[in-house]
Amino acid sequence: MNKRRGELYRNPSRGKIAGVCAGIADYFGWETWLVRILVVSGVLFGMPFLIFGYVAAWFILDKNPNSSSNLKGKVSQSHHKSTIDTDEEVTNESIKVKARIWQSGEPPKQAFHDIRRKFKTLEHKLQSLEKYVTSPEFTVSREINKL
Repeated sequence: MNKRRGELYRNPSRGKIAGVCAGIADYFGWETWLVRILVVSGVLFGMPFLIFGYVAAWFILDKNPNSSSNLKGKVSQSHHKSTIDTDEEVTNESIKVKARIWQSGEPPKQAFHDIRRKFKTLEHKLQSLEKYVTSPEFTVSREINKL
């Protein structure tokens, strides 16, 4: 596996308590629910040191600077912007398909749906661009800019 991992952060925006399990899931590329089940099972089956490890990680690990809490602010601001900005957000988002159930990402069916949505958005943008370039308004503004 040549995928280079980043730093380990906790992700409180996706977490239930402090985001430690979500941060570990992000680090290893797993689903968050799987890490939570492993931690809870470990505590229930006689590994209470996991509770101390969780609390220690809560205080030691920094919050993820690229957390989706920052994205929520951007999304709420984008409601005030035009639809072109929202279309750009749709076309710039990455789609990650998971190959196994424990990996993070989208199931193939959902990824296919998102790819279709991206292509429809791009098609709409291309149609509006072609409509503008072939309009008399574009010709007039081009002639004015030549002056």
